Amino acid sequence: MRIGSFELTDRVFAAPMAGVTDRPFRKLCRRLGAAYAVSEMVASDPRVRASGKTSRRLDHDGEASPVAVQLVGADPAVLADAARYNVERGAQIIDLNMGCPARKVCQVACGSALLRDEALVARIVQSVVDAVHVPVTLKYRTGWDPTDRNAVRIAQMAESAGIRMLTLHGRTRACGFTGQAEYDTIRRVKRAVRIPVVANGDVDSPRKARYVFDVTGVDAIMIGRAAQGRPWLFREISEYLRTGSVQPEPTVKEVRGLLLEHLDEHYQFYGEALGVRTARKHIIWYTRRLRGGAQFSERMNRLERCEEQRRALDEFLQDAGERNDRLQYMESSIGASQASECGGDARDLDTIAAYQN
Repeated sequence: MRIGSFELTDRVFAAPMAGVTDRPFRKLCRRLGAAYAVSEMVASDPRVRASGKTSRRLDHDGEASPVAVQLVGADPAVLADAARYNVERGAQIIDLNMGCPARKVCQVACGSALLRDEALVARIVQSVVDAVHVPVTLKYRTGWDPTDRNAVRIAQMAESAGIRMLTLHGRTRACGFTGQAEYDTIRRVKRAVRIPVVANGDVDSPRKARYVFDVTGVDAIMIGRAAQGRPWLFREISEYLRTGSVQPEPTVKEVRGLLLEHLDEHYQFYGEALGVRTARKHIIWYTRRLRGGAQFSERMNRLERCEEQRRALDEFLQDAGERNDRLQYMESSIGASQASECGGDARDLDTIAAYQN
């Protein structure tokens, strides 16, 4: 599929996640099969551009094209200025965040809070599209709450303004991450517009990915939380979509190599003090399903130097690899809960069963 002039090699994307999809993690996801990866959301306010956090989020050194930067804000003129600023510094695609459900974001009328004001959404989208020569995309939710799912109206408005791709997380802001993703809503959005539509929400296995493509008709899928500690999920899904073959989980030996390389780049990116703290969550995600992982996580949280952290991880994984462990994951959670106001409708749940075997 295409985003503007960019031809993507596959239909499996890495979702932006604050505090997770930094440059080292994005590069790892791309290496392991993600055809596209979006930056952590970047505040549009120019007053924070000099901060360490924002500076790191604007660092795309060594990233594969296309470089996509996600902006968050509520002022059309400020967002337009931020888009120009980022394009001047290497952004090749600008993504607008109207999906973040975090309270601190919504309290300042940003993220998914914008869905309550469709007129403001229209002004923001048009302002940013007019400000830059690169493709502008939109990531959003199905609505503010289950009483007002306005995803189709937003999609048609965005397409008319020049948005080049839509990514829809199949929940309202009020639903957070509970219930089933609303694939029926995503299907309606796909049928309502001509631009590419990407489905986001609950894609956690190759079979679930196939199901989402089949029932929604979308152009691509975007994976977020399921890739935490499991970045090889992108290649597993891509292989399954191509061949129908489910690959075995990687060996601990392979994971050891990937994680140590990831850590080395992570430490270099963040430095000693911040690097050791921010690496902990990644290490725990990788190791929590191994025997002894819980105890190891407790130990990891007490280490204060990168060298100690890396050495402890290396020793733990060497020991686990000698037992020839493979990482164990639950197969997709599809069909595990019933339809509710924060989930897919009964038609979706009836259809899911065919994809569980």
